[in-house]
Formats: sequence, structure tokens, C-alpha cells
Amino acid sequence: MALTVTNFLAVERAVRTAAPHAIFDTVRAALVEFYEAVEVDLLMADYSLTVLQPVTALPHTAKPLPVHASPEGRAFGSQEPFGQYVAHDGSVDLHLPVTVRGDRLGILTVRLPKQRCTPETVQELTELAELLGHEIVVAERDTDVFLQARRASRLTLAAEMQWQLLPARACTRPEYAIGAQLEPAYDIHGDNFDWSTTAETLTLSITNGMGEGIQASLLTNLAVNALRNARRAGIDIADQAALADQAIYAQYRGAEYVSTLLLSFEPATGRGRVVDAGSPQLWRQRDKVVEHVDFEAQLPLGMFEETLYAAQEFQALPGDRLIFVSDGVYAAVSGAGERYGERALARAIQAVSLLPAAAVPRALLQELASYRDADADDDALVVCLDWFGRTAAASD
Repeated sequence: MALTVTNFLAVERAVRTAAPHAIFDTVRAALVEFYEAVEVDLLMADYSLTVLQPVTALPHTAKPLPVHASPEGRAFGSQEPFGQYVAHDGSVDLHLPVTVRGDRLGILTVRLPKQRCTPETVQELTELAELLGHEIVVAERDTDVFLQARRASRLTLAAEMQWQLLPARACTRPEYAIGAQLEPAYDIHGDNFDWSTTAETLTLSITNGMGEGIQASLLTNLAVNALRNARRAGIDIADQAALADQAIYAQYRGAEYVSTLLLSFEPATGRGRVVDAGSPQLWRQRDKVVEHVDFEAQLPLGMFEETLYAAQEFQALPGDRLIFVSDGVYAAVSGAGERYGERALARAIQAVSLLPAAAVPRALLQELASYRDADADDDALVVCLDWFGRTAAASD
């Protein structure tokens, strides 16, 4: 046992001291040396969460694997290690989730001789895959290697700006789990989401900037950063909305504005406060009932000068699933001109009720894609928040 612990620490040390661009090469070499690995591959989930892209010396030099039809994809979906025997020599391929606080980055595949694939080794490699995820997140400040590997095709400039603005695509805490996705992933314009967590609060915003392309992205960037600036000053969400409203109006004088749904929750109690300033909607699944939650509509950010905003009360209960959608979802139109509508959306939410929060947005957007006009060019955004509550978390 002492030997395996030494091996684990040796790999950990190598990863933590590696140059940002060389992290994966360092991991590969260390696993070969200390665990007798035969092959090591790292696959990153692409922006649309449909394929796993190999990290190679240059982007797109190896064939991507489908998320929904591969052993690697099985491990990615279940977020559990998955092993398979390699028939020709009895080796075992271990597919290990590379995940950071619920944000699913990809899969580390390690081929081991059969005799080395013990439960202790699987546990250590699973922990090393998680460590690798944390190091990748830090390394992305200094290298494009892993960001390039996420791309199945080139991003538009507007999409590049929007993805760089996002916090992550998922976040898991004892009190809640969040998952989010934007479509079309490689050509998004004005839809965006943001969140921030402390011991006392979870703040969540869903924004939809008007317009298309770079102009929509610039508008949304201003709105999100104005909200962040106010939030980081410790200001209440109603005043966050008011200050962001002033910043946008000062720049655009009412010609452009941003629809926003801004929420703040207390993890200890589930009590929330909401500012509904535009088109994003909230749907709630409580027990088996799915319903649209209405709030008092207020003006979008930046429409008029010095608009005052008021927060409304909201209560999340343990077991609640909250689904936030942009108008690109609930107002989508089929090729025959039929609106997606509330009934279809409620059925879709029911159909994915057994999926974890991180997988829900992708599943809802896939169902939407089968319905709406193939030529539709509006953004579509889904955020799923599963509320567990602090009492339930403490009893685990």
C-alpha cells in the first residue's frame, strides 16, 4: 500500500509542477512510469457536449468520439469510472471522468496491464483524473491547448466572446446542483448565464441581449460585467439590476437593452429573491408537477434611464427542480410555423426528470432541435437548478 501511495504522490507532484501547455504530456509520462500504463489519452467534451475531442499536439488530428455511443461517453454520462478489457492482450482500458465541482470537462483513458487494475489503483487514478481537471482549469489562463481541444469546428467571434464570459457549464454543492447549456454552441449571440456562490448566497442571472452577432455579444458582455461589478460590491440584487440598467442606458441610450432574470438564494433556507426584467422564464418541477412560475414583469435593463427595480420573494424546497429558459426555447417555431409552447416544454421537462442537473440542458435542447425549424437562428439557453437544501445535505 505504501508503494501505491508513493506512486500517487509522485504523479500528483508532477502534474502540479508541469508547465500549463505540458500538463497532459506530464500526466501521460508519469502514469507510464509509476502505474505501468500502456496508453494514456485525454478527451475534452466539445462546446455542444456531443463529442469527446482528443487532446493532441494540434487540434483535430485525431478522430472525436460520440458522447452517446462510446465507452468513453458512457463514463462521461454516468460520471463513474468505466473499464473494458482490450481483447488482444488482456489489458484494461479505464475511462475516468475529468470533472471539477460538477463541471464535466472530459475523460482520461488509461490502459493498464490486467494485473495492475486493482480497486486501489482504480480509486487512485479516479482521484488523479479529478486533480487533472483542476489543473486544466487553472492552466487555461495561460494556454489555449485545452480550449482548442474542445472545438469540433471553429467558433464565431460572437460565440468566442460569450463562452469566455461564462462561469462554467455545471456546479455542484451539497445544497444544489446546476447545469447549463447554450445553443447553437458555435454561433451563439446574446444569450448568457452567470452564477456566483458563497456560504450564505447563490446568485444566478439569465440574460438575453437583443440583436445578433458581435453587437449582441458586446451588449451582453456589458450587462453581465455590470451585474458582476455590482454583485462584487456587496449590493442587493434589486440595486444590482438598477446599476446594470444605468450602465447599459449610458452606453446605448435605450436603443439596445437586455432582458434579465436575476435571482438570489439562501442555501440555508431556500428563500430567494427575484428580479424579473425581461423575457427569460422560470419553470418549476415539484414532485411530479411541472409549472411555469410567474413574477411581476419589470423593464429590461437599459430600456429607460434610472429605472427602479424591486425584488420579489421566492421559496425553493428540497427536491425542487428549477428550469430557466430563454425565448429561443419557449418561443421556438416549427417548420410548419407552430409555436413550441408551454405544453410541449412541460412534457419535455417531465421526460428528463431522472437525469442529473448537468445533463438536463443538453437533453432539453436536443428535444427542441427535433421540433423547431432547422433554419432557426435564435439562441436557445437552458439552465437547470436542482435544490437539495442544507438540511438534506447535512443528513447525508
